[in-house]
Amino acid sequence: MSTSYAVAAILIMALVTYLPRMLPITIFQKKINSKFVQSFLHYVPYAVLSALTIPDILYATNNYATACVGFAVACILSYFEKNLVVVASGAILSVYLCGLFL
Repeated sequence: MSTSYAVAAILIMALVTYLPRMLPITIFQKKINSKFVQSFLHYVPYAVLSALTIPDILYATNNYATACVGFAVACILSYFEKNLVVVASGAILSVYLCGLFL
């Protein structure tokens, strides 16, 4: 890899990561009054996080059933508002125990 290629790649990556952070600040200078846009912007991070993590959760193990059990346990524990350590530990333990029996 040449130096000019590496510098160009770094500049392009910097631009691509900087634009999504800079554009909302420059475009939305006034307070957003639309309830629809406010609710849309409120739920976007949760939707993106779910879209990125759920496929990885379901294919994290070699057995689809154990992954589904771990996902279900994590959903149940988080529904009852347990902290992150309890949710992650419960999901890991359930996947391990389910893997022993399947």
